[in-house]
Amino acid sequence: MAAPRPAVAITLVLLGLGLGATLLRDQVPLGGAGAPPAASAPAREAAARLQNEQNTMDIVSRYEPGLVFISTANQVVRADPMGWMFGEGPQTEVQQGVGSGFFVNAQGDILTNYHVVAAENGVGAADSITVRVMGQAQAVPARVIGLAPQYDLALIRPVKLDKKWIRPIPLGNSDALKVGQKAVAMGAPFGLEFSVTEGIVSSTARQVPMGFSAGGQGITQKAIQTDAAINPGNSGGPLLDSGGNVIGINTQIYSPSGQAGAAQSAGVGFAIPINAARNLLPRLQGAGGGLVLAPTLGLEPGLVIRTRGGDLPAGLSVLSSAALADLGLPDSGLLLGRVEPGSPAAEAGLKGGRETRAFPGGRITLGGDVIVSADGQPVDALEDVQAVLLGKQEGDTVTLGIRRGGQGEPQQVRVTLSARAFQ
Repeated sequence: MAAPRPAVAITLVLLGLGLGATLLRDQVPLGGAGAPPAASAPAREAAARLQNEQNTMDIVSRYEPGLVFISTANQVVRADPMGWMFGEGPQTEVQQGVGSGFFVNAQGDILTNYHVVAAENGVGAADSITVRVMGQAQAVPARVIGLAPQYDLALIRPVKLDKKWIRPIPLGNSDALKVGQKAVAMGAPFGLEFSVTEGIVSSTARQVPMGFSAGGQGITQKAIQTDAAINPGNSGGPLLDSGGNVIGINTQIYSPSGQAGAAQSAGVGFAIPINAARNLLPRLQGAGGGLVLAPTLGLEPGLVIRTRGGDLPAGLSVLSSAALADLGLPDSGLLLGRVEPGSPAAEAGLKGGRETRAFPGGRITLGGDVIVSADGQPVDALEDVQAVLLGKQEGDTVTLGIRRGGQGEPQQVRVTLSARAFQ
């Protein structure tokens, strides 16, 4: 048995863990005549485990009824390569998907991931969206209130759901998170409805690609990393702290391939910080079923390359060193082809190009400014600028490092996000 620790030290440790139950106080002597002996280390650990278990059970009983199981269906046309032999045309099939969400207010608004309710091609909403809550045998249809592909967020609302089933989960403050805090993930992994897992917050500012840009790429943004088990089907579900407050929205996992090529769990999951969703919520509620886009500066890239999927904007790093030297451009950065009149970028004095040249595989507009950084982060693509803008609101500023006309040393330009940036 370990030697008893000083009573004051034990009390501080317990308070630091948030353990204030009467049972624990009785086990921790404050000194004086007749005080019971200090509890052994195994006893203290057992008591702490019981406290943690009780906390988890309390969270589940109070807030799991606010969890929503989401099902989608999309009509997909498939062409059979051999169908022509038998005179058959394209075949239509129904592609189904599942995910999670949670109530955020008494009106029944449900927050989830965009990719949970997206159409089969990733553009727009699924043909059919239904939701089911705990204690309800049948699913009910849901309609889209707002979609935010770049943030990988969506707001939906059930149709004709009795208000007694609407149980909002309180939203926390993700900016106040600390590594090591408890994290409880709720959702429907692999379609196993209303499941709960527990872990800790592993990182509060992990930069990972999420959301969907115009080119289909994920936009790098800040995410919460957790070791609470998150799997397909958990997407859109809440990540809660020990107080039962939503601190994030489960969105994706890191899953390396096994020896046989099969995905395997690595205990690394990511969640969108709830403050990002909270800031976006008013815009989603006012979207009228349409899209909510990240703020824009009014820029058009000056370098475009051709791909099988169409023309895509690109950063200067895709060009060869010889081409960059010949054009007098830096090794990386976002070349500006056009600046929209009256836009935040125009108001800040940024300038587009003057001469457009075609080349095998694309075109380039020369003479414009080159953005090399945004709020201190390196820029080599339009997505890099978008990543910095995601958390911005009207009136905020972004500091751009630019090379005027692509030449000289970088200079700092501050751009203010007016109402025009959000139109």
